[in-house]
Amino acid sequence: MSLCAECFNNGDHTGHDFNMFRSQAGGACDCGDSNVMRESGFCRRHRLKTGENVPSVPRELLLMSEMVLPRFIISVIQYLREGYTEPGEDSGSERDLQKVLQQLEPQISFLEELTKMGGAMRTVLTKILTNQQTFKDLSMGNLPLDLSPMLTISPFLWERRMVIRVSMNDSTGSPAKCVLFLGVQEDPDGGQALGQRKRVKLSSTTKDTSIMDSLKHKCFLEELLFWTIKYEFPQKMVTFLLNMLPDQDYKITFTKTFVQHYAFIMKTLMKSHESDTMSNRIVHISVQLFSNEELARHVTEECQLLDVMVTVLLYMMESCLVKSELQDEEKSRHVVVNCGEALLKNNTYWPLVSDFINILSHQSVAKKFLEDHSLLMLWMSFVSFFQGMNLNKREMNEHVEFESQTYYAAFAAELEACAQPMWGLLTHCKVKETQEYTKTVVRYCLEALQLWFDAIGFVDEPAPNQVTFHLPLHRYYAMFLSKAVKCQGLDLDSLLPDQEMLMKIMVHPLQIQASLSEIHSNMWVRNGLQIKGQAMTYVQSHFCNSMIDPDIYLLQVCASRLDPDYFISSVFERFKVVDLLTMASVHQNALLDSEQERPMLEGALTFLVILTSLRLHLGMTDDEILRSEMVSQLCMNDRTHSSLLDLIPENPNPKSGIVPGSCSFEEMLSAVADFKAPVFEPGGSMQQGMYTPKAEVWEKEFDPIMVVLRTVYRRDVQSAMDRYAAFLKQSGIHTGNPWPPYKERSPLHPSYKGLVQLLHCKTLHIVIFTLLYKIWMDHQNMSEHVLCMVLYLIELGLDNQDQEHKEEEEPCIEEHCHDSWFPGTSLLSNLHHVINFVRVRVPETAPEVKREPPPSTSTEATSFGPNLREAQVFSLVAERRRKFQEIINRSSTEASAQVVRPKSSSTRWVPPGTPPQLVTEILEVRESMLSLLIKLHQKLSAKQNSLPAGWLEEAAAGGGPADAGRHTHGDGITAIERILTKAAGRSRHSQRSIQEICGKVCPPVPPKKSSPADKKTLDKEERRTRARERQQKLLAEFASRQKSFMETAMDVESPDGEAAMDLGLTELMDSEILYDCVICGQSGPSTEDRPTGLVVLLQASSVLGHRCKTGEAKKLPTSDEEHIYAADTCGVAHDLRLALMQRFFRESSCLQSVSIGWDGGVYVQTCGHTLHIDCHKSYMESLRNDQVLQGFSVDKGEFTCPLCRQFANSVIPCRPGPGLEAGAWHCPSNKKPSVLVKEVEDLQGLMAPFPTVSNLSKEMELVIKDIKNTTQKKYMDYGKNPGSPDNDFLFMYSVARTNLELELVHRGGHLCSGGASGAAKRSCLNQLFQVLATHMRLYSIDSAYNPWTRLTQVTKSQGPEVDRREVAMLFRDVPSLLIIFVLTMPQPLRKEHFTCVVKMLYNLQFVQALAALSAQFSPEERQAWSMSGTPKKNAANGEKCFEALLSHVIGELSSDETIYRLNAAEPTVLSSSVWSPQSIEFSLRQFCLPYLRIASLLQHHLYGDVLTECLQEDEFWTLVVGLGLLAPGPQTPSSSSSPIPSASCLEWPGVSAFQLVTQWCEEMKGLPETQAEHTLTLLVQDPQWGAPRLLQLPDNYNILFQYYHRKACSACQKVPKDPALCLVCGTFVCLKGPCCKQQGTCECVLHSQHCGAATGIFLLINASVIIIIRGHRFCLWGSVYLDAHGEEDRDLRRGKPLFLCAERYRVLEQQWVSHTFDHINKRWGPHYNGL
Repeated sequence: MSLCAECFNNGDHTGHDFNMFRSQAGGACDCGDSNVMRESGFCRRHRLKTGENVPSVPRELLLMSEMVLPRFIISVIQYLREGYTEPGEDSGSERDLQKVLQQLEPQISFLEELTKMGGAMRTVLTKILTNQQTFKDLSMGNLPLDLSPMLTISPFLWERRMVIRVSMNDSTGSPAKCVLFLGVQEDPDGGQALGQRKRVKLSSTTKDTSIMDSLKHKCFLEELLFWTIKYEFPQKMVTFLLNMLPDQDYKITFTKTFVQHYAFIMKTLMKSHESDTMSNRIVHISVQLFSNEELARHVTEECQLLDVMVTVLLYMMESCLVKSELQDEEKSRHVVVNCGEALLKNNTYWPLVSDFINILSHQSVAKKFLEDHSLLMLWMSFVSFFQGMNLNKREMNEHVEFESQTYYAAFAAELEACAQPMWGLLTHCKVKETQEYTKTVVRYCLEALQLWFDAIGFVDEPAPNQVTFHLPLHRYYAMFLSKAVKCQGLDLDSLLPDQEMLMKIMVHPLQIQASLSEIHSNMWVRNGLQIKGQAMTYVQSHFCNSMIDPDIYLLQVCASRLDPDYFISSVFERFKVVDLLTMASVHQNALLDSEQERPMLEGALTFLVILTSLRLHLGMTDDEILRSEMVSQLCMNDRTHSSLLDLIPENPNPKSGIVPGSCSFEEMLSAVADFKAPVFEPGGSMQQGMYTPKAEVWEKEFDPIMVVLRTVYRRDVQSAMDRYAAFLKQSGIHTGNPWPPYKERSPLHPSYKGLVQLLHCKTLHIVIFTLLYKIWMDHQNMSEHVLCMVLYLIELGLDNQDQEHKEEEEPCIEEHCHDSWFPGTSLLSNLHHVINFVRVRVPETAPEVKREPPPSTSTEATSFGPNLREAQVFSLVAERRRKFQEIINRSSTEASAQVVRPKSSSTRWVPPGTPPQLVTEILEVRESMLSLLIKLHQKLSAKQNSLPAGWLEEAAAGGGPADAGRHTHGDGITAIERILTKAAGRSRHSQRSIQEICGKVCPPVPPKKSSPADKKTLDKEERRTRARERQQKLLAEFASRQKSFMETAMDVESPDGEAAMDLGLTELMDSEILYDCVICGQSGPSTEDRPTGLVVLLQASSVLGHRCKTGEAKKLPTSDEEHIYAADTCGVAHDLRLALMQRFFRESSCLQSVSIGWDGGVYVQTCGHTLHIDCHKSYMESLRNDQVLQGFSVDKGEFTCPLCRQFANSVIPCRPGPGLEAGAWHCPSNKKPSVLVKEVEDLQGLMAPFPTVSNLSKEMELVIKDIKNTTQKKYMDYGKNPGSPDNDFLFMYSVARTNLELELVHRGGHLCSGGASGAAKRSCLNQLFQVLATHMRLYSIDSAYNPWTRLTQVTKSQGPEVDRREVAMLFRDVPSLLIIFVLTMPQPLRKEHFTCVVKMLYNLQFVQALAALSAQFSPEERQAWSMSGTPKKNAANGEKCFEALLSHVIGELSSDETIYRLNAAEPTVLSSSVWSPQSIEFSLRQFCLPYLRIASLLQHHLYGDVLTECLQEDEFWTLVVGLGLLAPGPQTPSSSSSPIPSASCLEWPGVSAFQLVTQWCEEMKGLPETQAEHTLTLLVQDPQWGAPRLLQLPDNYNILFQYYHRKACSACQKVPKDPALCLVCGTFVCLKGPCCKQQGTCECVLHSQHCGAATGIFLLINASVIIIIRGHRFCLWGSVYLDAHGEEDRDLRRGKPLFLCAERYRVLEQQWVSHTFDHINKRWGPHYNGL
């Protein structure tokens, strides 16, 4: 069911699970159709019951359309007829068809518009389209005269039209051809291409030849559909045909027409070059028609829909059949599809199969299919086309030249064309009433299988070195068997064939299991990687339940019904490890190389464990299956919700949880797993929300066998084991290296009880005994995994007792001769059976042959026992042959039940080419399985008597619940103990045997009698001790050599020389800073000739410019009423201020009165590593020559720090000279302020010495160049003369300002946290200031215009004309002046001079604050403050009292009426609140704080002063004291005690404060009339800005998506294909859109330059992800919108509702503000201006 966005949003869907998707090809909305959904789910518009009250449309209103439309439609059809040309090989004809469709677009769009006019118009259209008479009249030429000229039909077209109408009966000869020749007459080559194929089955079984007759069009609708197909489903036509569907009459007629054209659709699809697009459009139509059960049933009955579909599919596949090469290539009569054909490779069959699956989902239709036996036979012949396809032949000699990639086509074909319809049919076979259907399918499966065996000429042995993974007939049979037993209560035996057939059926699935092992053992390595791909796909989550699961189930069924000895020997023979299963230490294997034996043996044992322990189809309920699947996936790795949904097979358990009575996916997930919310890793990479298994799942439910079955990559098994080990360690259960835990199995369904026989057959017991012996004797190719699987099999056998053998619990044990191994078949009784002698066949060279009677040396002892069993196993192969013959030839059933004794070695089957020199030897063994287990226990625990005699009693006594847990988890020792305990608990005889063996082993024995294993252990220990001693001896020798070398080296230096060297070093340490070069590793000072540099990243930044007055984030508009205004940002405010100044004042003066760099300023950051500049150059050269693809551009100077790999693009040279701690510059001075002021003035007047040309100065110039190149030209030229020195000067000091301001932002906008900031640790501001100062000393400020004199002296007026052109002091930006003064004075600057500058500028800042405040007063308040302050002027501290200064400022400014006049005209906003001394004091402090912060940071970087931590309310005082404006008092100022007024920090330069203030106020007065109104604007500058913020996004992504994905771009007025949003300013842009390109640069890149100085953060609306543009590179950042399970949904593929993750958004904002995108995000690529 699908709804359009409008109906969905107008309906109530709370608590519903839904997916949103963007339809690529239109579609019909199901809202309002009660056949599809309940009426309660309709949207508001469709819920209104308007059926009865709708007035009928007046007849006159529709008359015109009824007259005109038929003629309009025939003209469209006429046009389509004339324009059509048959597509040939060239693409020219295709282009012609496109041209025809383009010309027709207005007409078809008009029809489409008509369908949107509502029900009345659709009814008219339906009448016209389905009326046969109108069609006949118009198309046969019976037109009214006035219209005939418009629609003249050419004679050629008439001829062609007649051809289309001719019936098949007139044109075809043989009936066979009639069946197979589908579609219209106009396909001349259709017959020949298929003529060579064999089509016997099809022609004889097709029931109704009329189904496939040629098309005879009787109405417009039929012909319209015909041309729609011919033109390969043009989008507009499809939309028109779909839009008509709400009309019920139309829907029925159209569906019938569609079915009638079905064969024709298939033929067009097969010829099409654009089959993908066409497939999508076909399914868009068919899904609307066939999803409705009522309609599907109706069409099935009336139009034989099922027959049509099956026949069409058969015909389609017949076009690509080839002879099967499986088994006997010459004699084979079987044909299979060729997977290399385009039909399969491109999934061309997909739409037709999809329709078939769709109609089979309806019960009524599926029943019809299952009842129709001839259809079932047809379907089985269709399935058999896929049986054995894509055959792999093992390359034995050379690597295959061409690796075919057809395998995926084969897997997809089996899954879609065979398995999906099978699952569809199985859903309708769940109850007893449907038993007959299952029986029928099983019968036809067996018939088809028998035919297949005959066709490929199969007898009993599969052809060697061949494998096909495709056995759909086997799988159909298996799955219907499973369903019959599980759901329908049928008796398994009634559905099974005879033993001979079962033996045949088991061969090919077993061959696949063995081949899987061979592939993983690298035996197929010459076939290339694709064979591994097949092995992985076979078990992959989408395929496993349709492939490996049915195969294993089928093998389980065969194993439960065949002779177990025969089955087990078949397994080992298929896995080619028969020769390995000998007790001899040496053997020959004709089939395997030595290194392949171990993995193949492990594979065989693992397969047996899976076979005997897996219960997926043998009795587990659907809920248990779901739970075990979920647990196995979670144990491999933590999973996201979506990946878990994807990894768990859909069938037999649908995950939507709609099956009544079953546990839903979500409930099960919450029962077995805990949710881990998405977190951030330290590196900044983002995690998704994950599910991780609960502790009790690890403890009780972890099933390694299920994990092995479900792993695609072998490493996943290891991952699961590692996680299991970590859990055991963490919970303290087991600290060592654990073995896979043994898991109790759920009971078998009674029908499969026979499977237990496998565990209780002599053959398996012989194998187990042999392997235990070989492991104990350390034979080659044995491994821990082999032992683990052997123990697993023993334990499974103990847990699953064979019912028949219960009574013979204590059989009479007598000495048996060596060729009869075990007395019975019960594992329990065989465990304690002692085997004394074994006859083995060994090569003459084997150590067994030369054996002396008493074993004396360890090597002989090792080889003593191994020969137990070669003759035995070889005879087993012979026995397998004999049993096979026996079963086939048997006359009565008793033959199969006989216990057959192994033959003597004379009947051995010898592989061809085996060397003949094998001799028979007799080995003395005298061991039972129990004794071997106990000896292995000793071997594993490396103790002589690891199991004392009374061990069993202790184990039995302590068998509490805690003990059970201890026995479940652990290593091999635990596993052996568990088995021994179980054996003792289940059989008294075993208990006695164990006690006896333990008693014998216990007493310490003399070494010469010790068993070979113990001897070996002792040898190992001895060897280890010797090795350790040798190692220590070597180390001691090495240490003594080193010592003597050091002594001789030290003697060379004379003691005096040493002392002298030390002194030199300490002096050097005092005067110079030492730097380490991270490239050459040398340490030393930076010099003029060989400067050292700091690795830095320069980047342009507009972060400061985006700050607003409030710290609140602006809201992103999500409707047309909402807007964002940029006028209140910091960047805009500063631009306006500068522009205003430039209107009235001298250019050079303006450019020294403000800072720029709020937008596009250059920010410098470093990783803190240094390197020699010459080393850096050679490093860059090596990067340039490096061919590896880098994420940065070396030509642009970009590189990564050689040590920490942080991104960088420049190196700032470090000035030679003393460090920050050099004492001379720090000593406090007691000079008077006036003296210091004069010294500062003199220092400013000093001309800079012309820099000498050195490597250092060259590098400094290069860095200045880099800094200028970092930002765009427009951000540097604010003056009227671009490139002037004034401009350069402004840009340079603004770089310093930008970096100080940004550091302040990173510290949170204040300095309360002191020096504890991350930014301070890696600051490069000191080096940056040195470079800027060196550059700026080249400019000198004309003394006549030097602001310092006006700041500190009362000057005589030089005439109004000069003065007025200088910017008034009160209009100037004080922090800018501070930076100018510091950078233009000789470096290094003494601290006393710096403090003097800070004090003088504080005076100016304070007066500015007073003036700005006074402007906010009402006239009355101004009057009052002026009066109250006057008396205080003459007081002793008048100059340090804000009331006195305020009254003076008001007095001065009031004398010019223009200044306060504007303010008085409008009622002030603040009139309600009265200004108190406290509020004024607070405002003054706030006004001065930004300046004090900048000054403190500057002092911190220049002189290394520590910033003191403080409370936020004490920040002002802390900074004032730190800067030396106020002597530190005894008490710390706090808000509670009366604070010291801010005016007390003023210190006037030996001039009257009031005179200076008067002078500054005078500069503002008497300005031209035009400027007066702007005086206040220039004066009132509030320096407080909030922190930079990204836009505030809506919580629900859908709100944002619905508004923006349809929004038109403001530049091109079109709806963009890929819309994007700037998250900094909210601008809507086209991503990659050619429409908005300017000079080859796309809009996103342009906007990033304009808005963020080449840094852009964009949210892609259609993908929900964020991309970052940084200069010429971009990267995908991730998504800030996650679903309910904490997952991203990139490209909105899953369509789940998404919600804003506040934490991720905070991280994004923090990376933007701290400029760390380059460092944290690793995957960058060039965008070539194309975004």
